[in-house]
Amino acid sequence: MRGKIGAHIENIALHHTIFDLPFAYMGAFLAAQGWPGWGTLLWITLAITGARSAALAIDNLVDLKYDKAHPRFTRRPMVTGAVTKGGALFLIALSFAVCLYAVAQLPPVCLQLLPLAALPFVIYPFMKRFSFACHGVLGLAIAMAPAGGWVAVRGEIDAPMLLLCLAVGIWIGAFDAVYGTQDETFDRAHGLHSLATAVGAAGAVKIAQICHAVSIACFIALGLWLRLAPFYYVGVFIAAATLAYQHRIVDLTNFHWLTQRYFMRNGIVATALFLCTAASFWL
Repeated sequence: MRGKIGAHIENIALHHTIFDLPFAYMGAFLAAQGWPGWGTLLWITLAITGARSAALAIDNLVDLKYDKAHPRFTRRPMVTGAVTKGGALFLIALSFAVCLYAVAQLPPVCLQLLPLAALPFVIYPFMKRFSFACHGVLGLAIAMAPAGGWVAVRGEIDAPMLLLCLAVGIWIGAFDAVYGTQDETFDRAHGLHSLATAVGAAGAVKIAQICHAVSIACFIALGLWLRLAPFYYVGVFIAAATLAYQHRIVDLTNFHWLTQRYFMRNGIVATALFLCTAASFWL
């Protein structure tokens, strides 16, 4: 039993919630202009974790044919058989149920908007078959995290929330484009699409650099708009420095730098921005 649970946790990459959950909390803190309450944070946590778990399981299920052919994914649980298709479907249903129950505990508008918020998660796994815009759809999906946190507190959509979502969506979409450069050859061979297959790996990285600069500008603009305390900008600086370092080590002649550590280092962006946002209300 423990082995099966571990396989499912690995299949949905539970640790990747570091990319979206902090932004959901950030949205909640900004909407509340301070502490949003333990109850609200609990339901936000369950909703985001449930939605993301379902999304990752759907992604791995839909891409299983390609994952089996990809030399980098030979140890994925669904490729090895540690997680079956039936098991993945069960987890998807369970995760959606958890998400639905959690969202139902929040203001009614959250439940009304849930189908719209879930749409990018459902569409994303199929996007690489049709368009290099897949990175943008992933960005839109992750941007639903701060939107959910904000609406869970305010019960409405506000302009600053849209700016926050834009900053987050551009950040993750650009990061995904850089990460996808290592698969350019595989994607071309299998008829899949990415920014790298559209403009080449070098072009994808240049576009990602511009997007990350725009993302940081959006975070700065958000702080000015909401008149956040100076400590907020410490988080923006850490995020900017992390992204600058990530781009500095890019080497398209040898992808040895594109490790899991590189991937997870992007979690510093989300964590730093949330923690400094929260702290700015008291410091």
